[in-house]
Amino acid sequence: MKFQPIHTLLLCAVLSSQLLQGATSIRPGLWEHTVSIKSQNGQMNDMMGQMNQQIASLPPEQRKMMEEMMAAQGVSKAPQGNAIRMCITKEEAQKDFVPPAEGQCKQQVTRRSGNTMQIKFSCAGNPPSSGEGTYTFINDKSYTGNMTVRTTVQGHADVIEMKQTGKWVSDSCGNLKPVKH
Repeated sequence: MKFQPIHTLLLCAVLSSQLLQGATSIRPGLWEHTVSIKSQNGQMNDMMGQMNQQIASLPPEQRKMMEEMMAAQGVSKAPQGNAIRMCITKEEAQKDFVPPAEGQCKQQVTRRSGNTMQIKFSCAGNPPSSGEGTYTFINDKSYTGNMTVRTTVQGHADVIEMKQTGKWVSDSCGNLKPVKH
């Protein structure tokens, strides 16, 4: 079973967290990003449920291997099922913008006003996707965001609404390495 649209959504979450770096003065260290997803036609929601069931049913050694592969890319699953953890270095926190590693996505800050930033993005992957979002920085340890993603799921056009929160967890990232760019 292919989960390419889910990978697109995870990429969107990672990209948006990269946009956060330097948008205001964020704190370096371990960050936890919580994402809730609502698919207009429901297919994405069904696929997410199936993926979670498949992961839960993996033998422990395969699950560990998957977690290690994610950690090698600088991402780990948080204690809550719908969150990911990422390590943000001091240098990354000071940058205005970090480009995506794959180079298939382009994003742009379209407006900044006080502690709020609006963005738009497009990704040429398979399937292609595009969207826009708004992020509000509460302080250097937290943000909230809303994003609309237009993509294709199993051959059908879909609009996905994402709600995000981010919170700083600690100065130390432990064994989690920074995201590779």
